[in-house]
Amino acid sequence: MSEQSRHNVKTFQGLIAALQEFWSEQGCIISQPIDLEVGAGTFHTSTFLRAIGPESWNAAYVQPCRRPTDGRYGENPNRLQHYYQFQVVMKPSPLDIQEKYLESLKVMGIDTLVHDVRFVEDNWESPTLGAWGLGWEVWLNGMEVTQFTYFQQVGGLECYPVTGEITYGLERIAMYLQNVDSIYDLVWTYGPDGKAVTYGDVFHQNEVEMSTYNFEHADVDFLFQAFDQHEKDCARLIEAGLALPAYEKVLKASHAFNMLDARHAISVTERQGYILRVRTLARSVAEAYFQSRRVLEFPLAPEDLRKEVLALAAASEKEAADKAAKKAAKEAAKNAKAGE
Repeated sequence: MSEQSRHNVKTFQGLIAALQEFWSEQGCIISQPIDLEVGAGTFHTSTFLRAIGPESWNAAYVQPCRRPTDGRYGENPNRLQHYYQFQVVMKPSPLDIQEKYLESLKVMGIDTLVHDVRFVEDNWESPTLGAWGLGWEVWLNGMEVTQFTYFQQVGGLECYPVTGEITYGLERIAMYLQNVDSIYDLVWTYGPDGKAVTYGDVFHQNEVEMSTYNFEHADVDFLFQAFDQHEKDCARLIEAGLALPAYEKVLKASHAFNMLDARHAISVTERQGYILRVRTLARSVAEAYFQSRRVLEFPLAPEDLRKEVLALAAASEKEAADKAAKKAAKEAAKNAKAGE
């Protein structure tokens, strides 16, 4: 039975440390944030790419998230264009993953016997990543604090085995633990003099200036060009068999799209077109990554699962080759007949 963490969870910094320690004890590697602009922890390679194929993977990490359209110039106490998620991925998803999550609440000092904790059905989807899953929002005393998802598909590929994902909304949980009404009033930590350093001390100026940039100064012409270039680079890198660099281009294209959205530079119809273009790139990368791990024979997969998926991939490849051969033979016969 888990006990409250030794870390001071009533600071933002201590809350993160407590979650890292807890999930490390559950066998997760503590990864670092991806060093690119992303809108959610799911975009990290530790989630999106590692959910593909049969290989086991368990990781936890903090991910800074950027959603340019959510900026409010630092004037809204609950809405930011830059915020943090704590992400946990476990593959295959353990049978007791929900129990582990409830234990993590206790580590944060949240007594589940006293507080109202509800799992509210909310299946998740990411149109740009071609990903979806069965899941729940977790409500703490009526406030959503976590998204819980069992991935069914990523990049258009079926997830086998299923990956379990837990996404904690760090600022919301911290506001509850510290009993404050504004994110900017959260205590980040205490300095050497014992004085509180607040979230606002760390990030308020960033919210003001980045909101101004996102909505007023981002170069629209450059962003259109950047999107097109990242799209071309992604296709070229996939052709070269470089799935990981290609995925970085997907993330860069996605952020360029989000910035164009913030600048109101694209219409509703164009918006759907850009989402489809990013999803097409994500699917191509997912397929390329699967093939790259297949060449390595899925080294992190359990032996029985590794053999099963390799056999299925080989059979699928043979079926596709047979269909292509039949189609080619049919076309050749048709052309020969036309030439008589």
